[in-house]
Amino acid sequence: MSRVGIVVVSHSPRLAQAAVELGLEMVPRNAPRVVLAAGTSDGGIGTDATKVADAIVEAGAGGGGVLVLMDLGSAVLSAELALEFIPEVAGGVRLTSAPFVEGLLAAIVAASAGQTLELVEREALGALSAKSGHLETHPAPDASDDHRLAGAAHVDVDLVNRDGLHARPAALIVSAIGSHDAELMAQNVTRSSPTVRITGTSSILAMGGRQGDTIRLHAQGAEADALLEELSELVASGFGESLDTALVAPSGRGPIGVSPGTAVGPVRLVADRLSAPAASPLIEPPERAAEADRIAEAASAVARDLLRRASQAPDDAREILEASAQIVTDTGLLDVARSEVRAGGLPAAFAVWEVFGAQADRLRGQGGRIGERAADLEDARQRIVAELTGRPAPGLPEATAPYVLLARDLAPADTALLDRRLCLALVTEEGGPTSHTAIIARALGIPAVVGAKGAWTEPRGTTLLVDGTTGDLVWDPHPDLVVRVDAAQSAPREFDGRGATADGRHVPLLANVGSSKDAASAAIAHAEGVGLFRTEFCFLDRDQAPTVDEQVEAYRKVLAAFPGRRVVVRTLDAGSDKPLRFVTTSAEANPALGVRGYRTAGAHPELLDRQLAAIARAAEFETADVAVMAPMIATVEEAAEFVANARAHGIDQAGVMIETPAAALVADRLFDVVDFVSIGTNDLTQYTMAADRLAGDLAPLNDPWQPAVLELIARVGDAAAKAGKPVGVCGEAAADPMLAPVLVGAGATSLSMSARSLPTVAEMLRSVSFEQCRGAAAAAVSAASAAEARSAARAGLTATAPSRLDRTRTA
Repeated sequence: MSRVGIVVVSHSPRLAQAAVELGLEMVPRNAPRVVLAAGTSDGGIGTDATKVADAIVEAGAGGGGVLVLMDLGSAVLSAELALEFIPEVAGGVRLTSAPFVEGLLAAIVAASAGQTLELVEREALGALSAKSGHLETHPAPDASDDHRLAGAAHVDVDLVNRDGLHARPAALIVSAIGSHDAELMAQNVTRSSPTVRITGTSSILAMGGRQGDTIRLHAQGAEADALLEELSELVASGFGESLDTALVAPSGRGPIGVSPGTAVGPVRLVADRLSAPAASPLIEPPERAAEADRIAEAASAVARDLLRRASQAPDDAREILEASAQIVTDTGLLDVARSEVRAGGLPAAFAVWEVFGAQADRLRGQGGRIGERAADLEDARQRIVAELTGRPAPGLPEATAPYVLLARDLAPADTALLDRRLCLALVTEEGGPTSHTAIIARALGIPAVVGAKGAWTEPRGTTLLVDGTTGDLVWDPHPDLVVRVDAAQSAPREFDGRGATADGRHVPLLANVGSSKDAASAAIAHAEGVGLFRTEFCFLDRDQAPTVDEQVEAYRKVLAAFPGRRVVVRTLDAGSDKPLRFVTTSAEANPALGVRGYRTAGAHPELLDRQLAAIARAAEFETADVAVMAPMIATVEEAAEFVANARAHGIDQAGVMIETPAAALVADRLFDVVDFVSIGTNDLTQYTMAADRLAGDLAPLNDPWQPAVLELIARVGDAAAKAGKPVGVCGEAAADPMLAPVLVGAGATSLSMSARSLPTVAEMLRSVSFEQCRGAAAAAVSAASAAEARSAARAGLTATAPSRLDRTRTA
C-alpha cells in the first residue's frame, strides 16, 4: 500500500532532529518515512533548496505523496524553489502551513495509520486546536456525529493513566484504528462533550480526557468488536503509563536527572499562554479615549522590547523579532481595536484579543504562506494583552542575570533557544529521559531534571539547587551549600587528560565522535582518544556509497586529531533508525530487529570491503593507534568472520560491539577471536528489556540502571578480565557521572562519551576508589529494580567521597 512521506524543513538541524525524535516516539508501529532537510549545505543555520528537493524525492518513495512542514518564512521559499528542481512525485507534494512541532507530530501519527495525503495534512493543520481550546477559549465543538451511531457497538472506559488523553495515548488509539476495518466515534461522558468521529490525534486531544474521565467509544464496521476490545485493554492498561496521580519517574520516585551537572540560582518561571481577558465591565464614555490610547502605548512597549532583543540576537532570530515588532504595531488592526473601545466601551485587552484573533482566523482560513501569518498574529495578541494586563508574556522569561528555569514542559524551539550563559539549570514537571527537553539540554550542557511534580505549579522557594545527575532538588538551600556550589561552578571544568580513580587506577576517558569537527572538539577537551568513531557521516544524504578515496580523506581528518592515541573506528551502522537509501529497505516489518549494522555486509559485502580498505589506508597516512569494530554482532561466527576480514585488509586490532544480549552471554567465547569489545549500552538496554529506545512510554524499562542490563555488562567485564583483554563502554551510560564508576566496577577498562561529559565523569571517578566502584557495581547488579540499583550505588559511592556535595533530598 502507498504511504505518505514527510519532509521537515528547518533552519536548525538540532531543532529538526529533536522534533522528529519526539514525533517518532508517538508511533508504536508503521512509522512513516520522515526525511530531514535542515541547515545549509555547509552545516550552518539556514535552509537549502537543493537539500529540500533531495528530501522530497526520498520521502516520495512510498508512493502516497509528500507533506512538507517548514519552520520559518525563508524555509517556505526554499521549499517552493525545491519543487522546481524535481520531477513529479507520485501522490503529489503539499507544502503545509501547519504548526511546525505540533503539526509534525500529528502528521507522523496520521501517516503511520495509513491515511491519505489530504487527511494527513488536515490532521497537521488541526494540531493546535486542542491546545488553543484548552489555553484560550472553549469554543463549541463541531456538530455532533450522533446521527452516525445507529447500530454501532459501544463500550464505556475509564481513563486510569495519570495524564489522560495526551499525545502518546492519542497516537496509540489512532494506530489501533488503522489496523482494523472499523470507524471509531467517541464522547467524553464526564465532560458532556458531543460524540465525534475520530479521524486523528487532534479529534482525540480535543475531548480533553483526564484521569478519571469516562469515555464512551462507538465503533462501526466489520472489525468493530475487535477494535473496541483492543481499545478497552489499551485504556485499562493506562496506555503503558503510570496509574498514579503523582508523576512516577524511571527511578520509581521523585524527579529524574537527565543532564548532568549541579547549579544553584534564583528561580524563573516559564509563563503559560494567556487565556481570553474579560469582556466586562464596559468602560464608561468619559474614560474610553484614555482606555483606547492604552492600546497604542502597549503595542509600542512590546515593539521596543522586541527590537531590543533583536539587536542582541543572531541573524536569523533578529529577522524574526524585527518582523514581530512590525506586526504588533500594525496600525490597521490597532485602529480597529481602538474603535471597539471608543464605540462600544470594550476593555482594551479584550478589544485587542478579539481584533487580532479574528484577523488570525481569516489568515488561517486562506492557507498557504498567508496562513502562516496567523501564528505571528497570535503571538502579537498574547504580548500586547500581557502588557495591557500587567502579566508576563508567554514563553521564555527575559533575563539579564543567571537563573534556574522552571516549566511545565518546554517546546523544542524554546529549549534550543536557551542561553547557556544565563540558564544555569532546567527543571520541568513533565517529560522523561528520552524527551526533547532532555535531549536538547544534554546537547547544550545545561543541568536538567524532569518529572519534578509541582516544581512549576507550586514552587517552594525563590532559589533552587539542581543536581542533573541525581535528580536532587533543594529549595532555598543553606548559604554554605550555595557557596560550595558557586565555587564548583566557577572553578575551571576541564579534563586534564587522564581518567583515574582516587587510588590511581587508570581508566582512559575517550570521546564519541561522528565527524572531523567532533574530533577537533574532543582533542581540545583533552580526550585520551576516540572510543567510538561513527563513520555514517560519510554515507548520509547520498544516492550511492562514497568511494574509497572519499572515505580515506574523511577518516584522515579524524585520525589526524589524535596522533599517537587510540581511535576505534566503527564500521557502517546502517539500518533501523539510520536508514541509507542504497543499503537498507523500508519493507522490514521490524527494522530494529532486522538487517542493520554488520548484517548489511551480507547483502552488500563490497561496502564493508571498501570501508576496511579506506580505514587501513587512512591509518597508513596518520600516526593514530587505529582499531576497528563491527556493530550489531550476535554470534561468535560473525565476530570471527569480521576479524579475519579486517586483518586481511591490514588492520591489526579488530573487535566488536556488544549490543545484543546474545553477544553478552557468549562474551567468553568472543574473546577467543577478538582483540577487544565495546559495549553499546543504548541498544543493549533496548534489546535486553524489549523496550524501543524511541518509545517515551517505555522510558522506565529503557534505563541502563536496570539490573538485568548491569548483570550482562558485568558478565562481559568478567570475561574480559579472564581473557586479559580490554572492554570499553561507548553508550550514553558512560556519560552518566553516577553510573560511570559502576561500569568501571563491573569491568569496563575505558569509557567513551561526548567531549562535553569528560570533566564531570573525570571528577566523579577521582572522588572514589576502585574498591568503591566494585562495591557499587555488585550492589547495583544485585538490586531488584533500577531505583534500588541507583540508590545502592549512590550509597556506596557518596559515603566517603569528600568532593560530592551534601544534599537534602526533596520529593
